[in-house]
Amino acid sequence: MKIKKGDEVVVISGKYKGVKGKVLEARPTESRVVVEGVNRHKWHIKPTQEKPGQIIDREAPVHVSNVALVDPKTKKATRVGYKVEGGKKVRVAKKSGAEI
Repeated sequence: MKIKKGDEVVVISGKYKGVKGKVLEARPTESRVVVEGVNRHKWHIKPTQEKPGQIIDREAPVHVSNVALVDPKTKKATRVGYKVEGGKKVRVAKKSGAEI
C-alpha cells in the first residue's frame, strides 16, 4: 500500500469528497485507511460492571482507492511513484516529482 500513517490525503470520491486530512491508521491487509475527520460514526458501548455504557464518536476506515496523497509542492491530489536514490527506495509525487 502506497499510503502510510501520517501522510496528508484528500478524499477523491464519496460523501466526503474534497476533504483533506491526516492518516491516523493504515490497514494494509484490508486495503483501508482511517483519515482524521472523515467517515465519522457513533459506536454504542454496552455497560459492564467496571465501566458505564457510552457512545463513542470516531472515524471509521475508508478504502484506500477513495483517497489520494496530497502533493507537498502543489497541495493537490497526486499518485505515488518510487525512485531509488543512493541505494535507498523513496516515495515521490508523480505530479511534481517531489520526495514524500
